Amino acid sequence: MQPDALTTLQRHLSTALARVPDETRRLFHGRGRCWPGLEHLTVDWLQGVVLVSLFRAPAEAELAALKAMLAALVQDAPWQASGASRLLLQHRYLPDSDMERLLGEPVEAWEITENGLRYKLDLGIKQNNGLFLDMRYGRRWVQAHAEGKRVLNLFAYTCGFSVAAIAGGAEHVVNLDMARAALSRGRDNHRLNGHDLSKVSFLGHELFKSWGKVTRSGPYDLVIIDPPSFQKGSFALSRDYRKILRRLPELLTPTGSVLACINDPDTGPGFLIDGMAEEARELVFHERLENPPEFPDISPDSGLKALVFGRASSPGEQR
Repeated sequence: MQPDALTTLQRHLSTALARVPDETRRLFHGRGRCWPGLEHLTVDWLQGVVLVSLFRAPAEAELAALKAMLAALVQDAPWQASGASRLLLQHRYLPDSDMERLLGEPVEAWEITENGLRYKLDLGIKQNNGLFLDMRYGRRWVQAHAEGKRVLNLFAYTCGFSVAAIAGGAEHVVNLDMARAALSRGRDNHRLNGHDLSKVSFLGHELFKSWGKVTRSGPYDLVIIDPPSFQKGSFALSRDYRKILRRLPELLTPTGSVLACINDPDTGPGFLIDGMAEEARELVFHERLENPPEFPDISPDSGLKALVFGRASSPGEQR
């Protein structure tokens, strides 16, 4: 991080903090490679907590300069006006993603809102805090298209899609994820929003060993697939995604639709469009959801890909 890059970051943050949103948002997305020298850094507004994340190890002098800039930032009027009370620096490049508290009292569990819905985050405990902010429009789309539907949420994590679906009037949601602790947080998120948990199922299983359980709970009007790029011992995008695609026709109702996602910057939307055409020909591509404007990327194919598929007459065709 050269001095001019830090100046750019400080100016950007001062502008953002002067008019912080009512809900959680990313304030700075360096990983989209739009600001040279800041490609490894992001900053999130967590409604009172500002979280700075580093994705590669900085040189000692770079880290000192960054901390000095942040120390100056919290003394400025925009910070004071924002209502921020805590400043955290997460070292995502370390195995344990160490979290430094630069300002404020210690915090682990923290509640935020998105699209009027509440979620609980873990800060300083795990690499990921519990909600991927770039999927904001995806959750909004699910909420808008969930009424009266049975939904299957694969790789559910903390059930953000499930919360959005129930808020949108889904009849039932089945969440599957091998991380049972994440599903437990998903229950917490539903409870935060006053949802009827009888409408939600939580399956703590590995997908490829659980097709029977998944199938018996179907068929589904909407299937959501949002896997990690790689999960040791259970999922590799290039090897395993097509195995899911070819099972979709038997999981879906005659008018069912699919929201299929990829977060790997090196894999473009063609991977899904071509894969679906080869593995599940009766499902056609309808649209790619936009990404939120706070996630600019120098290449459209590098950002999050959230693609909608369905039968030719699927009601999920329009957003």
